[in-house]
This record gives sequence, C-alpha cells and structure tokens, in this order.
Amino acid sequence: MKVIQMLVGQMGVFAYIVGCEKTGEAIVIDPAGDEEEIVAKAAEEGLKIVKIVNTHTHADHTCGNTKIKELTGAEIIAHEADAPSMDSAHNQSFAQMLGCSRLLPADATVAAGDVVTAGEEVALKVLHTPGHSPGCICLYTPGHVFTGDTLFVGGVGRTDLPGGSMGQMLKSIQDEILTLPDDTVVWPGHHYGPAPRSTVAEQRDTNEFLR
Repeated sequence: MKVIQMLVGQMGVFAYIVGCEKTGEAIVIDPAGDEEEIVAKAAEEGLKIVKIVNTHTHADHTCGNTKIKELTGAEIIAHEADAPSMDSAHNQSFAQMLGCSRLLPADATVAAGDVVTAGEEVALKVLHTPGHSPGCICLYTPGHVFTGDTLFVGGVGRTDLPGGSMGQMLKSIQDEILTLPDDTVVWPGHHYGPAPRSTVAEQRDTNEFLR
C-alpha cells in the first residue's frame, strides 16, 4: 500500500492518495483543490483514483470533489450524518469563494465500522469521530490513521461551527484514536502543526489539548 500526502488548496489542507500497488486502484481523501495535480501525481505513481472519501463535508475539504470526479469517474463518499450538508447552500458559497466547482452530493454514505476498499491492499476502516462536525470520520488501516479535522499534530479541530462540540471531540479522540497502537502514523487534515505527521504515542504524550 502506498500513501502520498499532498498540501493543496488555499487553506493548508492535506489531501491523501492511498493506493494499492498491486492493482493500481486508489482512494483520494479530502481533495481540497489542485485537482489536476492530484490526478497527475496519482498517475505518476501508477495509480488511478476510483473513490473520493471526505473526512467531513466542510467545503475546504470537499471543494475538489467535483473536478476529481470529472477527471476520474470516482464516486464520492461521506459519513451518513454529514452527507446531507455536502452540497448545501453554505458549502456551495464557501466552495465558490475558494474558486472551486459547484459541489455535488455524495454518491454513497458510510457509518462507523464500514470499510472503504481499493484494489487488494487498501482497506480503510471508518471511525466515527464527531466533534468538529456531526459526521466527522477518521480512516484507519493498520499502521496509519487519517484524522481529518479531528486531530492535528499538536492540536485538535475547531468546534465553534454548527454541530461542533469540544467535549464530543475529545471523547472521540480518546475512544477512537488514542486506543490505536502507539506507532500508528497520524496523518492530519491540515498542516497546522510543527510537522506534517506524527504518531498516536507522540500525540498522547505531547498534545496539550489531550492532557
């Protein structure tokens, strides 16, 4: 399995290409702009994007969905609690402000415990981690967790937006992320911290929000 981290768009978002090296099928997580570069990078690595998974549906993480879908035919996937807001008027306005295409609704929804697959090697388990939004998810596969706007390197997601809750977020992190193996690589949704990635153990020991 191959993991490619890309800093994209206007808001310091990390998009991820997670690909099967056997079949060439790949998932892109949170395409947030620079869509042609994402698709080109996948192709350079011998991968074709077949699924788009959003860790939540705020437009700074979903604004690249439409173009990626146009370029690849990939289906758009979001948690069932967030999917209804994917193409809301607020998100459409936000996406337009970011210079992105009109947002499409999700093609499919997931819930806690579901597994999103690509090829033979990629199997991402859905961890429901509400707090930043009601349908926030993290995606786990042994050795890696993609944490979106739930957990950053040295920080956590904001909770002052509609549907946000700091208490709920901290519970999500404690129950769903900090229970993973210590050496699990944490791949955050924004480049807000001192490094582009961390580990579960490092965040448990050093993240001031988790003390």
